Amino acid sequence: MFKNTKAFSGFSANDLEKAKAFYGDTLGIEVSQNEMGILTLHISGGGKVIIYPKPNHVPATFTILNFPVTDVEKAVDELISKGIVFEQYPEPMKTDEKGIFRGGGPKIAWFKDPAGNILSVLEA
Repeated sequence: MFKNTKAFSGFSANDLEKAKAFYGDTLGIEVSQNEMGILTLHISGGGKVIIYPKPNHVPATFTILNFPVTDVEKAVDELISKGIVFEQYPEPMKTDEKGIFRGGGPKIAWFKDPAGNILSVLEA
């Protein structure tokens, strides 16, 4: 039924102007906005993610969007220089002083968008 679908993901934000600036200007993703105000993140390779307004938005308590990078250290440093603050987690996902988890699996670091949704950069 869905073998050839062009599925996409979506999540909410409480302030689309802040979201548009964050994803477009800070993260450098191409962002468009439709006539209903919904944002579309145009991900390399043809993928799309929508961000829709929700006044009573509650941030996700899990990672909603992962950005694969070749070098987590470099990505974290670059994002820190843009004002991004990385999350600090205790065991079992203990992160180091930069916010990078190095304990099994790929190196990964988590940060939040202006709406409080959790994102990550992970070494791929």
